[in-house]
Amino acid sequence: MLKTLREDIRAVMERDPAARSALEVLLTYSGLHAIWFYRLSHRLWKRKFYTLARVISQFARFLTGIEIHPGAKIGKGLFIDHGMGVVIGETCEIGDNVTLYQGVTLGGTGKEKGKRHPTIGNNVLIASGAKVLGSMKIGDNSKIGAGSVVLQEVPPNSTVVGIPGRIVIQNGVRVNHDFDHTNLPDPIGEVLRSMQREIDTLRQEVKQLKESRQAHEQH
Repeated sequence: MLKTLREDIRAVMERDPAARSALEVLLTYSGLHAIWFYRLSHRLWKRKFYTLARVISQFARFLTGIEIHPGAKIGKGLFIDHGMGVVIGETCEIGDNVTLYQGVTLGGTGKEKGKRHPTIGNNVLIASGAKVLGSMKIGDNSKIGAGSVVLQEVPPNSTVVGIPGRIVIQNGVRVNHDFDHTNLPDPIGEVLRSMQREIDTLRQEVKQLKESRQAHEQH
């Protein structure tokens, strides 16, 4: 247990450049506190002290703003950075050295039974506000972009962005799609450009009318 706690602190020190000392991490990092509460509640959950485990997890949620169900399975070196709003569901499985940012949800779709939450591989990074929903796997060494909504399995070594999430890089190679989430149409901008074109046309017509009137008056 102590070895696991030391590994949790080491994960923060290695991945957060703002972490100045182990003491600072120990006292001030809510993500770390949430993980430790989880480890206690998970041990109780495995021993079938379900109610007590849930009480501890809810107390941790109250203190940290991070909700980790005691039934989830979490490996070594999980780092939750600025973790307010993070939710990890009951049947979620998380591998080693995973990084989660604020607002991440590892949840279900509401349509599944049994294993209804995602399985996250090793060395995965899930950025702020991303939602990974349903019983699918996120492969090792993958990255989920901020605000993405992932509903399908992601192979290893992939980068996913968008709503719904699409793979844009796999094994270091950019993946092309017919629909590009990075170049979405801008309806407001198009309306403004159309209005500007009409204004330019009207100005040209007014200028021509003035020139025609002046030429008529001179004759």
